[in-house]
Amino acid sequence: MGVTAAVLAIDAGNSKSDVAFVGEDGAVLASARGPGFQPPRVGVGAALDVLEATAGEALASARTDIDGVRHVSACLANADFPSEEAELAAALHARAWGRSAAVLNDTFAILRAGVDEPRGVAVVCGAGINCVGMLPDGRTARFPSVGRISGDWGGGSFLADEAMWWAARAEDGRGEPTELARALPAHFGLDSVYALIEALHLGRVPAGRRHELTPVLFATSAAGDPVARAVVERQAEEVVALSTVALDRLGLLDEEVPVLLGGSVLAARHAELNGRIAELLAVKAPKAAVRVVTEPPVLGAALLGLDHVGAPAGALARVRAHYGRGPEQGTGGRRPTYTEGGSKGGARGPRAR
Repeated sequence: MGVTAAVLAIDAGNSKSDVAFVGEDGAVLASARGPGFQPPRVGVGAALDVLEATAGEALASARTDIDGVRHVSACLANADFPSEEAELAAALHARAWGRSAAVLNDTFAILRAGVDEPRGVAVVCGAGINCVGMLPDGRTARFPSVGRISGDWGGGSFLADEAMWWAARAEDGRGEPTELARALPAHFGLDSVYALIEALHLGRVPAGRRHELTPVLFATSAAGDPVARAVVERQAEEVVALSTVALDRLGLLDEEVPVLLGGSVLAARHAELNGRIAELLAVKAPKAAVRVVTEPPVLGAALLGLDHVGAPAGALARVRAHYGRGPEQGTGGRRPTYTEGGSKGGARGPRAR
């Protein structure tokens, strides 16, 4: 006879998805990684099929037979509005993967992974930028974060385009001089911004490599280039603007509270960017503690699920221990890449009881 998992935790981003079946005591019974979750491209049904296949792969590899799930806790990319979360939750419930299901934007997973209780604010700066805040009573603060139409500025893809904009104008005389005009094409072995523009436009430099321009921007800034440095400064200001507005909405602006930094741009711990964020935040929210989240977001989805089912503190501690230490302080350390891939999922889906 099999066991019933307390939570099926799902963290599904655009490029990869992680699932974990978590027991009542917080033990991770099975887990797997699969492709990304992209309902805008393939439709909700097909996107959920991808998650089902990944969950099936996890079940197939489990040492214990899992014959049911109490609650599905899904933190999903492209769930940018409460209406989208409700639609996806209804779709999950219809598939009967668990007795209940809840969906949140995937930024909430990063926030919950970095705190011992659901209280704080997280800013994620990866390909794009987003910010959420939450309190133990269920109140949240959030932004649409769907690009320029929702007032967004920044993220790795945006910064790459911004660097190219300044480099192009420097080379052709419309803008001020910047070392970006040399450094960006040199990264691809080219001798001019014009050549890089042509290579990107015609596909000789694949679009998937455009993200490589963002680390070049940071390196150029660190070397003292005023234009690149101004772009990095603007990114720091945007992170602080998002976090302080979220703190204010939740009544936390003058409280001792964590402000968590996640996503590839912030997790890269560029001293100039993260240090400036800390400086600016110290003025606007002096009691806030800035931390970089290094745990996998699927941990946050698992903790949110255990919160939902009323799991004891020991269960939360056990699942956190499975995924490593708590959030780390400071701006130094490992520099991850700006994109991530995912492996293919299996064929057997989860079963609800």
